[in-house]
Amino acid sequence: MANALTWFEIPTQDLDRAVRFYETVLGVRLKREVFGGVPHAMFPAGQSDAGGALIMDGRRKPSSEGTLIYLDAAGKLDGCVERIRGAGGTLLMPKTDIGDPGFIAVFRDTEGNSVALHSPRNG
Repeated sequence: MANALTWFEIPTQDLDRAVRFYETVLGVRLKREVFGGVPHAMFPAGQSDAGGALIMDGRRKPSSEGTLIYLDAAGKLDGCVERIRGAGGTLLMPKTDIGDPGFIAVFRDTEGNSVALHSPRNG
């Protein structure tokens, strides 16, 4: 197994609002697709990287409890953290030095999900 994670989904109550939030905070464009009748907004990913999406399927509910997903903020963590509040989110843990692995921050998005950002020390 080259990578334990291959795909993740972040549930939303309002996909348009969530897309605006993540595009603003991360400074990226999410690609909208529909799979099996379920609207998705996919995060950018390389061919060999794990991928993921915001989804709105009505079955899964946003949560601030449970699994914590760390999104890539390499080289831009400070800017991402600065944009969280203005985009409608809540900063739960400011940029924190975690030693050799780098830096992390945790936030609650506009949907109520707790999500983290990670930037390697050299990024």
